[in-house]
Amino acid sequence: MAGMQEALAVTYLWLKAGHIIFMVFWMAGLFILPRQMLYLHPYGEGAPEVETWSDRLGKLRKIILTPSLIVVWVLGLLLMSAVQAHTQGWFHAKFLCVILLTGYHGWMVFNTKKMLRGERPLTEKQLRLWGEVPGLLLAIIVVLVVVKPF
Repeated sequence: MAGMQEALAVTYLWLKAGHIIFMVFWMAGLFILPRQMLYLHPYGEGAPEVETWSDRLGKLRKIILTPSLIVVWVLGLLLMSAVQAHTQGWFHAKFLCVILLTGYHGWMVFNTKKMLRGERPLTEKQLRLWGEVPGLLLAIIVVLVVVKPF
């Protein structure tokens, strides 16, 4: 029985490490996405720079953002199940923040696709302001997970 508990503890630590690593990748992608959108902002449809930024934004989405999002969710749900976190108040608040980050991710990708078609759904000032959202949510999530205030 002790060997089984040790194996579960080691597995939990690997899941946790993976969750943190891919959360960092995801957050890095979410930090850079609005900045890349700002770089695309001045160029109209058909400008040669649009193709360059389209390639960069596509790679960011396909190589970093989407895979990291999936791994963070899968490992997070496994961790939640392993420690029955869903019974704790701090976890509910964290889960809400992760849902908001996921929605933010989708919304920004949606706006990126509009920009690549020549639309400008957000002003440069709005992009700068929206670019702060991931950092704010990250700070809240870290406090909730480390401090567990409720």
